[in-house]
Amino acid sequence: MQLTKRATSPLTGSIEPLSNGAGAQAQRPGPKLVENTMGREIAATGESEAAGLARECERLRAQLDAQAAELNLLRARFARYETALRGSHVTVYTQDRDLRYTSISNPMFGRPIHDILGRSDEEILPRDAGAGAIALKREVLATGEPKSVEVAIEDASGVRWHDLRIEPLRNAAGAIVGLTCASIDVTERKEGEAHLRLLLRELTHRSKNLLAVIQAMARQTARHTGSVEGFLDQFGARLQALAASHDLLVRESWYGASMGELVRSQLASYIEKDAARIAIQGPPVALKPEAAQNLGLALHELAVNAATFGALSVPGGRLSIVWDREDDSDQSALTLDWRETHGPKVAERRTKGFGSMVIERNLSRVLGADVRLDFDPDGVRCHIVIPANQILTTR
Repeated sequence: MQLTKRATSPLTGSIEPLSNGAGAQAQRPGPKLVENTMGREIAATGESEAAGLARECERLRAQLDAQAAELNLLRARFARYETALRGSHVTVYTQDRDLRYTSISNPMFGRPIHDILGRSDEEILPRDAGAGAIALKREVLATGEPKSVEVAIEDASGVRWHDLRIEPLRNAAGAIVGLTCASIDVTERKEGEAHLRLLLRELTHRSKNLLAVIQAMARQTARHTGSVEGFLDQFGARLQALAASHDLLVRESWYGASMGELVRSQLASYIEKDAARIAIQGPPVALKPEAAQNLGLALHELAVNAATFGALSVPGGRLSIVWDREDDSDQSALTLDWRETHGPKVAERRTKGFGSMVIERNLSRVLGADVRLDFDPDGVRCHIVIPANQILTTR
């Protein structure tokens, strides 16, 4: 027997049969079934959103990693840039339209960086020295044309020269918002140029003096020789003596010449033959260039005379050259004694030749030296007193 239940319709209020038989109407889903379906849909949607968020996080993380790598690369490049600037004489800086410093790579004008940033040229630069640079910067701001200039700025260390390159600084729209400047410290170059000009003037002066000395040597040599061959021999030897003194001066940058080296250079050929016959003694002393040049010629003439007529012309002859300061003071004169012994008897001098003129007259006239040349029968002696103003102080 089939059992049938009836239910009241919520819309019509009529009784409708409910059956679980084969031909009965389908049952409506209950509340629990609807809740389960919605839960599965929400869960699926949540899983999809979580997966999307995870992918977005991965993308953002990869982007951050790439930006961090790029930032590290930029930092490394900037560090190399700063290192290069610190190791050079180049300072790069920017200024706004009021010429206030907004960035700077190195200290400048004798001021640290923190003392420059935020301040203007009028506040930092001396009025006289800065006026030209400020006017040029304002011209670049007005015209947009780059400019270059060399300026001398005095700071705590003295006057420093700067080779300044000024260019306009523009924003993204192309408007001029300030300046970008590169300043190169060229003080050493300017000092080198000034020193070179001084050397050229000095070279011109010394060349004229040297030519005058050579001309006088040629005239006097020609006057005291009787043949062309004799002139060439004597004149050539005197030129070599002059060149030997100049070699010493050039080696010392024309500062002066050591007395010991000067004596040995003029007697080099005789020392090589028999050094035991020549005694050279004296303390370290340096002569000024003009004194070295003229004393070198005098020593050459004494040596030639000794080798031709005096102690160096015979096997047993001896030569002694001794110099010393008159006292321990740096302001004292220098005495030099040339003494020949055990040579042939010296005849009385009847005429004065070129050698005597170089030794006596030239040293006295040019250096203010006191010279006493004595043709003693036992050997030639020469006593020379060189004033202190011809002697160099120790460097």
